[in-house]
Amino acid sequence: MTHDSDPAPPVDRLLRLPEVLTKVPIGRASWWKGVKDGRYPAAIKLGQRTSAWRASDIDKLIASL
Repeated sequence: MTHDSDPAPPVDRLLRLPEVLTKVPIGRASWWKGVKDGRYPAAIKLGQRTSAWRASDIDKLIASL
């Protein structure tokens, strides 16, 4: 039996700050200032003290630099 439904869209991986900073070589304070100023993508809150960023947003940021 075959399924005629559309495949699920790809899931965008979430990156925590240490992984983001390996791709964008700046310090933590500079990163957070850039997020606050709108230069860098906004974080997705996963919990009260946990933030992450979409890998696709970070890839777009790197491509624009």
